[in-house]
Amino acid sequence: MDAPGTLRPRLREARAADIDTMVDLLAELFALEAEFAPDPAVQRRALVALLGAPQIGTLFVAEVAGATVGMVSLLYTLSTALGGRVAWLEDMVVARPARARGVGDALIAHAVACAQRHGCARVSLLTDADNVNAQRFYGRAGFTRSPMVLMRRFFEDA
Repeated sequence: MDAPGTLRPRLREARAADIDTMVDLLAELFALEAEFAPDPAVQRRALVALLGAPQIGTLFVAEVAGATVGMVSLLYTLSTALGGRVAWLEDMVVARPARARGVGDALIAHAVACAQRHGCARVSLLTDADNVNAQRFYGRAGFTRSPMVLMRRFFEDA
């Protein structure tokens, strides 16, 4: 039995008609992250590109009563260490009114199951180092902290 207030979202692959709502959701997410800032034009460009290239990744949305309340993306690559396909889980966000009501749990389970069905040997993700709530959430979904350290190099012209 579901806890009181639990929502039962409908999960599906995103489509072009979802882009505006996904841009809004990404604005919520990037407003919380230390390293990124919302830029609707940039996010829209990336979402359009991803929807047009399913070999690169898959976008999923969660709907409740016909309204999109969450999203997550899987981006695919190859791992020489594991000898095959792996996925990056990105852009996991649930709209504020639907948070802590089971939507995130449903989205993450759906994305992980999709990665498994597509032959991925691993799913990786990043959180802000001080985002303890997100780390607890992903831990409950079976993710563990890696001893690897993320390093980046950004390009101004990109």
